Amino acid sequence: MAPETAPQTELDSTLDSNGPRPGEVIVTSNLWKTYVMGDQEVNALRGVNLRIRRNEYVAIMGPSGSGKSTLMNLIGCLDSPTKGSYWLNGHDVSALNDDELARIRNKEIGFVFQTFNLLARATALHNVELPLIYNGTPAAERIARAKDVLESVNLGARMMHKPNELSGGQRQRVAIARALVNHPSIILADEPTGNLDSKTGDEIMALFDHLHAQGNTIVVVTHEPDIAEFAHRIITIRDGTIYSDHPSSRHAGEAMGASKQTHT
Repeated sequence: MAPETAPQTELDSTLDSNGPRPGEVIVTSNLWKTYVMGDQEVNALRGVNLRIRRNEYVAIMGPSGSGKSTLMNLIGCLDSPTKGSYWLNGHDVSALNDDELARIRNKEIGFVFQTFNLLARATALHNVELPLIYNGTPAAERIARAKDVLESVNLGARMMHKPNELSGGQRQRVAIARALVNHPSIILADEPTGNLDSKTGDEIMALFDHLHAQGNTIVVVTHEPDIAEFAHRIITIRDGTIYSDHPSSRHAGEAMGASKQTHT
């Protein structure tokens, strides 16, 4: 495994606060999130600096209470930081209100959840259409786009089926198609294999590999080391700060192999 970097307290000086650089889709600068619980304040995030480039495949790991879910909520524009800045695809979204966050979220982020979050009475096609309905895309266009992304995840033959007529892996593919339909800046996946058996989970992670190879930026939040290894870069959160940030063993091995082939 590649060596872990130093805790973030030693890395802060290498990160400036001048916003995103060319090619960066996610940039946080001194990001804090503080919750008030009775007469106490709990710092869930403590000055997180993070840069993710377009077409990176990143896993965010951490134990329960580490702050990884809080960071996911901020990256996903589901919440706002207490202080600090967050740029998503060049937009400073740190101080947006709820309505503005919702618009950015629908345009820029494709969500994949552990529990699929599909409408039980709607077909796969209609579930995938939903983000396009919310942003006012005309019916003919949204149906065509929904069909295209369902075909891209190998569900073209199942698009008129409802969730209870699909396997767990097929339901997650519907959720991934829904995440893709708006051509988002990032795909944000929260424990995407948590409700799947290991074989089906590997199939879903292979699909993420394929999507990354097609140019998508993917951020997976997980507590499972074997799932994190599918990513090319692993960021570990502890006590509200970035503890380590390094290539996955899988990716580091591939890079080393490529280097050896170049020199033979």
